[in-house]
Amino acid sequence: MRLLLIEDDAMIGEAVREVLRDVAYAADWVQDGETALACLEAQSYDLILLDLGLPDMDGMELLKKVRIRSDIPLIVLTARDAVEERIRGLDLGADDYLIKPFETGELLARIRAVCRRRGGSGSPLLSNGRITLNPATHEAVCGEVSCVLSAREFALLQALLVTPGRILSRSELENKIYGWNEEVESNAVEFLIHSLRRKFGADLIKNIRGVGWMVAGTS
Repeated sequence: MRLLLIEDDAMIGEAVREVLRDVAYAADWVQDGETALACLEAQSYDLILLDLGLPDMDGMELLKKVRIRSDIPLIVLTARDAVEERIRGLDLGADDYLIKPFETGELLARIRAVCRRRGGSGSPLLSNGRITLNPATHEAVCGEVSCVLSAREFALLQALLVTPGRILSRSELENKIYGWNEEVESNAVEFLIHSLRRKFGADLIKNIRGVGWMVAGTS
């Protein structure tokens, strides 16, 4: 899953980006509103984390601009704790509003909750009927086989299970696994798919020659 973090404080931005990367999110971090808008024009994101105190425009104004362009899930991260500010942010289209300072565990839980709501599911698990993935623990269960996945194994399987039955190309999968300034390893996608197939069966992930990979649709 690829996230855009919009945060002007260098210390907070670096810390949040590292937390996101540690749990296998591809995280791009920018420090002003104009750069954020440019990123949204050039790149597809699954979720936005937005600080309101930006140097070039108020975060609420940026929120309005984002909502004119798209309905990407968005969580506000801010020190503005007045009830009126929270109401305004939610009414402008934020999916959630988290007050600084916050625990990273709560941030990750809110990201998962927002993604579940936007995906139309109340379940904390991803499943296509054959394999089930827990985003909170990175544990995958397939029949009698259960194991905790590595960060990138998790990122790849999550990308496939979010839209079971849909073929994802190599570039789409790499986009979910790697953020800016992360070197895309040669044959990384094939290596991760081979690893998952060894654990859960050779037919878990299907290759559509010349197009990409998929898991079977929900059964």
